[in-house]
Formats: sequence, C-alpha cells, structure tokens
Amino acid sequence: MKICLIGYGKMGKAIEYQALKRGHTLTACLTSRDQYSLVAALTGSDVAIEFTRPESAPVNLHQCFRSGIPVVSGTTGWNDRWDEIMQSAIEQGGSLVWSSNFSVGVNILFEVNRALARWMNEQEQYGIQIEEIHHIHKKDAPSGTAVSLAQQILQENRHYTDWKLLPSDTGPNDIPIIARREDEVIGYHEVSYRSTIDELSIRHNAFNRDGFALGAVLAAEWLPGHQGVHTMKDVLGLKLS
Repeated sequence: MKICLIGYGKMGKAIEYQALKRGHTLTACLTSRDQYSLVAALTGSDVAIEFTRPESAPVNLHQCFRSGIPVVSGTTGWNDRWDEIMQSAIEQGGSLVWSSNFSVGVNILFEVNRALARWMNEQEQYGIQIEEIHHIHKKDAPSGTAVSLAQQILQENRHYTDWKLLPSDTGPNDIPIIARREDEVIGYHEVSYRSTIDELSIRHNAFNRDGFALGAVLAAEWLPGHQGVHTMKDVLGLKLS
C-alpha cells in the first residue's frame, strides 16, 4: 500500500517505521513547510495518515476528500470544526478514520469505560475523576484521549452533564479532569470511581509510541473501501458495549 504521511514529527517517524515494517511504501513525508505540496503528494497514494496541528488538520482533511484519498487522522484540538468536516466527507464521498488515540489498548479501554460508566449509574456513592499525564512538550490540555473518556461517560451515565479541567470549580454533576505534564511521559490515562470505603479504577499506560503508530497503520490498511467517517471501534470490530 502507498501511504502519504502528513506530519513528520515524533509520531510521524514512528508511523513511518511501522508502515515500512509491515511492507508498505511512503509516497511522501510532509512537514509544515511542505503544505503546498500536499495535492501532488496525494497523487498516486492509496491512503493518507495525518498527524499535524489543530489549525492544519481541517485543511488537510478537506484536501484529502477532494483528492479522493482515504485519510486516517489522529490530530486533536479541532473539535469545534467537527460538523464541518463531517459535512465535507459526506459531500465529497470521503473516507476518514479519526481517533484521539490509535492505541489498541486505549481503544479497548474506551469500550470498558463506556460499559463501566453505564454500570455505575446505580452506584451513586461513588465520585468520579479522570487523570492524564503526558510529556512537557504536549500543547493541549486535557488530552484528546481524556476528553474522549469524559464524553463517553457523559453519554452513558445520567449523573454527569459536563467535564471540567482542574483547578476550575466543579459541581456535583461535573467530571473533574486532572492534566499533568511531566518529563517525557508518553501517555497515562486513568478513570477512577471512589467512595468512602473503596476505589475502582481503569487505566492505560503507554511505554512508547509504537502502539499509537501501529494502530494508525492498521486503520490505514482497513480504511480503503470503507466510505464515510469511522473510529477505531470500527477498525478493531469492538462490540463490548
């Protein structure tokens, strides 16, 4: 498979390694300085993998749709333009897999999180908290993965109506999120339910970027022939909840 890699930072290089390891070829590895080369780079590609910045991602996705190239995107922080991208995918007949986290382990965590949030509806003695830790170079806080975890809980648990990043004031119906930036931590996420007598938690701790990169390549292998907007749940066939 011929892959156009849009974004060539630490994640881009990890994706390159996994793609080559799995026998694929790269038509281009674009940095922010190569934006005007995107149209040309997409020509002859079977799929694109996009890991850039929030301000760049919508432009890149629009161009992939216009070029008829399926695209996998892991860029976070542009949720305010989600409806626009969804509409563009529909109008252009585009194919997209987007995820805040492509790790297979994290996506299994997402499904467990949904199920646990639903089960905890009847356990009002427990309070909830989300904690995430990332390296000091990460720009956004909370992480896209933490936001995804919070949104899943909001969908499944009737006791919560919003999430708040601490130290903001929180009410009884808010999910508090703690975001820490420490050294070179790749990614740690934990959802905790605590009462006066015990604590129940689910967590994922990434040791390196290989899991994220491999997941993105797996999504790129799956996406051609699957029109519309998809998630890693579709790619992995997860049906827990």
